[in-house]
Amino acid sequence: MTDTFIDRLEEQFALPLPGRPAQHKMASVRRLEELGYNPTPPDTVRIACVLNLLHYHEGVWRTTLIQRGINQNDRHSGQVSFPGGRYEEGDGDLVNVALRETWEEIGVSPIQVRVLGQLTDIYVPISNFLVHPFVGVLQGPPEFTPQPGEVELVLTPPLALFTHPENRKTTDIRLTQDIMLKDVPYFEIDGRIVWGATAMIMSEFLELMPGLG
Repeated sequence: MTDTFIDRLEEQFALPLPGRPAQHKMASVRRLEELGYNPTPPDTVRIACVLNLLHYHEGVWRTTLIQRGINQNDRHSGQVSFPGGRYEEGDGDLVNVALRETWEEIGVSPIQVRVLGQLTDIYVPISNFLVHPFVGVLQGPPEFTPQPGEVELVLTPPLALFTHPENRKTTDIRLTQDIMLKDVPYFEIDGRIVWGATAMIMSEFLELMPGLG
């Protein structure tokens, strides 16, 4: 049953992706108004990659998220996100960035990950990153080691939680002293707010995802 779900999911990546319309279901009105529905990143944009790492544990399929540590130099400090980070010289293919960062942040070696495909990229204006999301499945038992100083906690919520309508909510989120985002869509997962690019990536993945089997 578990192999069937992954095989079906991998087949979905050979078809057209749900794309930005699926992402925008979890975007704030301000984001859509400022960037439009098909934004062109500036020439100064930086490249980053993240990994939606799936694993089967305690009878259900789960994703892997991190609670970022508090860092005054990190514009996403304290937020819940997928493992990932910026492109570095020597990384080569973009997928290598996602795999390297996942190894550094939660201790999962690239050889433990079967990469299933790539989702639609997403521009994050506040940090000027063009994020390339990948989806993979963990080969073996889930054993995570948070990176000291960078990762406060590793979260492994069941995928099914993201499909429940009662877990999709809106709230006001303060970005800076002067910027307040109103009515921001988010997933409430284990009492935490999953919003922004992470929620938008998950929104596209959910439309791509077959039944949990």
